[in-house]
Amino acid sequence: MKTPIRTSLLPLAASLLAALLLTACAAPEFHPPTLAVPAAYKEAQAPADVKIAPDGSRWKQARPAEQQPRGAWWLAFQDPVLSDLVDQATRNNANLAQAAARVKQARAIAGITEADLSPQVGLAAGAQRSRASSQQAGLPDGTRAAPQTSYSAKLTASYEVDLFGRVSASVAAARGDADTVQANFNSVLLSLQADVAQTYFRLRATDAELATLAQTVHLREENVKVNQRRFDLGDIGEFDLSRAKTELSTSRAEAIGLQRQRTSAEHGLAVLLGTPAASFAVSANPMENLASLPSIPAGLPSTLLERRPDITAAQRTMEASNARIGVARAAMFPALDIGGSAGGVAGTFANVFKLSGQSWLLGALLSMPVIDGGRNQANVTRSEAVLEESVAAYRQSVLVAFAEVEDNLAGLRILAEQAAEVDDAVLSARRSAALAQKLYDAGRSSYLDLLDAQRNLSAVERTAVQLRGSQAAVTVALIRSLGGGWANTQQG
Repeated sequence: MKTPIRTSLLPLAASLLAALLLTACAAPEFHPPTLAVPAAYKEAQAPADVKIAPDGSRWKQARPAEQQPRGAWWLAFQDPVLSDLVDQATRNNANLAQAAARVKQARAIAGITEADLSPQVGLAAGAQRSRASSQQAGLPDGTRAAPQTSYSAKLTASYEVDLFGRVSASVAAARGDADTVQANFNSVLLSLQADVAQTYFRLRATDAELATLAQTVHLREENVKVNQRRFDLGDIGEFDLSRAKTELSTSRAEAIGLQRQRTSAEHGLAVLLGTPAASFAVSANPMENLASLPSIPAGLPSTLLERRPDITAAQRTMEASNARIGVARAAMFPALDIGGSAGGVAGTFANVFKLSGQSWLLGALLSMPVIDGGRNQANVTRSEAVLEESVAAYRQSVLVAFAEVEDNLAGLRILAEQAAEVDDAVLSARRSAALAQKLYDAGRSSYLDLLDAQRNLSAVERTAVQLRGSQAAVTVALIRSLGGGWANTQQG
């Protein structure tokens, strides 16, 4: 009567097992969140398919290419000094070295997790010498047991059958973490290169501003000499001479203050390059014009999702979080471990491998939680909440990326319009200063009129120089916000 009962339980057990297998999905299927991606950037003008920079390099609407190797976009600026600085920073920057080390760690952790997909096999061999007490040896009290030596050799193997996807989900999560860290490394690298370029252009703009101030100081020195002679001759009063000396000292003070700014920027560049500030210097190289600035097309907003490494990192984080839901769910279902061992134990090492000394063991263990106080369900809830958080972070990173591109496109457009007006102002200010000098020399205007014209000219020239530096910095910022460049971008 017992046999039929046991036989009737088999279909029921099989049905229950099948139901468990169907309900215990390792991880929900990952679907990237739906985003409202604009068809085009609001600030983007309609560019030609291909634009050619003054150095002959070409920039074309980007193709989705996050996995492609990033190219040397800074070469488009046609500046050997900049190229050398970026190369030094890539080799020596400490933050980049830390990011590279984190990539190695993440890849190693992924490798550790992937090891669970394979059987674990071990080998052990050893020798042991011991002496039991008379009671343990079954001898009369007071009898001294003889010491014994035993040798052993054993081969062990274990394997977890991935019934409910716990192992595969853990591997997917670890790989997602490693991909996230790799994308973060790419982001650090791009930021480093952009910081070096922007700091370098800020130095060049400061050098140009110092050169403009040097001309102003020279002009003020000439004014002091002329006014000193005229004062000695009694042509002018002390007021004009004192005003000329005041203007000279003021211009010199401005130049000294600007030199302090340059020194700070130079020290910041040294840190980016991983070089002690005391042993680093950049020769003065005033930024004269914008002929070397490449024209960067924005491309389509949809391509930004594949180009930007920070967006890629956010997406990989989502995928890892989704996989960890599978790990949490699998903990609620049975785990099947298979293990075995084979070896031998004998009094001499030669006898270990004889048939009389050999032994083996093969077993399987099926275990699952029965009462856990809601721990596993809470862990599932936590994992789902982590996924929700990563989705929100992904959406935020995309919004920020779009905004940064729009900001930089708007910045370049506005700066170009502003620079055109300032260039006209420079021409007018130079003409006004020349006329004021002639009128003052002829005695037809006061020295205050001359000073006012010269001040306007100095201010407008410095504004023009500052705008050139801003345009270079925003061009680099646009490249950064677009995700950098690629070595194998198709050429038109």
